[in-house]
Amino acid sequence: MAKLVVLTEGMAGRTLELTAEKTTIGRVEDNNFQIPEPSISSHHCEVLLQGNEVKIRDLNSTNGTFINDQPITEAVLLPGQILRLGKVEIRMEAAAGAAASAPTPAAPAKKPIDRTVVMSGGVSLNELEQGPRQGGFDAASKAFSKKDDRTSKFFIVGVVIVVAVILAVLAYVYLGIGKTS
Repeated sequence: MAKLVVLTEGMAGRTLELTAEKTTIGRVEDNNFQIPEPSISSHHCEVLLQGNEVKIRDLNSTNGTFINDQPITEAVLLPGQILRLGKVEIRMEAAAGAAASAPTPAAPAKKPIDRTVVMSGGVSLNELEQGPRQGGFDAASKAFSKKDDRTSKFFIVGVVIVVAVILAVLAYVYLGIGKTS
């Protein structure tokens, strides 16, 4: 059975098994495959199963529908090719050793949007309890310490000198130090 696999970061790994004759893809919830991304139109394109072919039809989308970076209005999508809708890239994959089977009339159930991104090489609770890792950053390396800001120091010294000169001029004028009789 053919399926579409989203490749774009933040949504990578989301898949849609192509089981229905007609599947709509778009940003809003009434699509069979919702991709809530601003560059995708509310009803971006249709995926049509016609025998062993998977045909993509653009639904007058704002940012276009592309197969391997070629703009299309309607075209056949082959396994391994990249379908791009707006800024989202999707690869078509065929099941191992099988071509797309005959379409079934029922559309697949909506899948909830998964906003979780799996981070590889995370930290376990045991590692947190043991304290800092060996060979990592330490206080002596000053990897995260604040850098010396010479510009701020020169600015402060300049302001102090200007204030001192202004005070001296005011004292001269108001205290009558410079008055002659």
